[in-house]
Amino acid sequence: MCKSDSAPQIKQLSKSNENNGKGQPGKDDFFWSYTEEPHATRRKQILAKYPQVKELFGHDPNFKYVVTLLVSIQIGMAYYMRFCSAWVFVLGAYAVGGTCNHMLMLAMHELSHNLGFKKMIHNRIFSLFANLPIGIPSAISFKRYHLEHHKYQGEVGVDVDIPTPAEGRIFQSTFMKFLFVMNQIFFYALRPLFVNPKKPGKWEFINAACCITFDAAILYTLGPWAMFYLILSTYLGAGLHPVAGHFIAEHYVFVKGAETYSYYGPLNIFGFNVGYHNEHHDFPNIPGSRLPELRRIAAEFYDPLPKCESWVMVLFNYITDPNISAFSRVMRHTLTDKEIAEIRKQ
Repeated sequence: MCKSDSAPQIKQLSKSNENNGKGQPGKDDFFWSYTEEPHATRRKQILAKYPQVKELFGHDPNFKYVVTLLVSIQIGMAYYMRFCSAWVFVLGAYAVGGTCNHMLMLAMHELSHNLGFKKMIHNRIFSLFANLPIGIPSAISFKRYHLEHHKYQGEVGVDVDIPTPAEGRIFQSTFMKFLFVMNQIFFYALRPLFVNPKKPGKWEFINAACCITFDAAILYTLGPWAMFYLILSTYLGAGLHPVAGHFIAEHYVFVKGAETYSYYGPLNIFGFNVGYHNEHHDFPNIPGSRLPELRRIAAEFYDPLPKCESWVMVLFNYITDPNISAFSRVMRHTLTDKEIAEIRKQ
């Protein structure tokens, strides 16, 4: 559940006809904003009042050890789960594998902001390592799209974190929203091909080669059930899983007027504090381990903002509330077609 006593207002505008306002925001149209994304303004205000926040910038030297442990756990689990019964196999893939692989997805998120090492190249190479147990090459492409999500939050034709209008129309009922949540990983993988297609670069091919080599090694040494465990872990961990609640909690409009929400609960330990999402968008160059300190320093900026109380309840409310759908996102159209075309070339 996400709630707040107060929130800034977002102006609403129908996508189908930007002058008639026939669409109902959150139900059959998006929430539309006339302004640029809100985080840059708050970042300037916080830095002006608390310049010591800059001391939090940089990488987390302990991060690489956590990621290495997660990769090791998943390889060990892939070996062990081959000998388990079907129900233990699925339970292990959900509880242990799903949690570990989702953490590795969020590790790639940290590395996309160069928060694991001082040098960008080291972050890029390590992201390839973090990607291995996930089974599907995604680290390099994720970085390209995710940095645009930060810079152009909600922009039409750029921000692929926003569902398409087709998704909004199809996934309206409780059952269809359940399917949407269960299969979010496929939408995140395929949506960029339709919304903001990009030509793969050298590092995408390197990423693919690393994953294919790792997958082949798992198949050859441990067999198909070990590989299936890793893939199933990725699927279950990105679907109806407590940690995956952050997918919905971060930017879906549960409180009208707010487009980013933070979560400060215990599940942050499994997500490198990705729940501190307003803080992260304001300062993407601060590692997750230091975001609680940012909130403590600038409490008067963050305490009044809407908060997510529970990732689990967010999933439940999203699926069951008829007033919330894939349309419950804030969009903006501040870029020209030429600017969008240039961004797609990057």
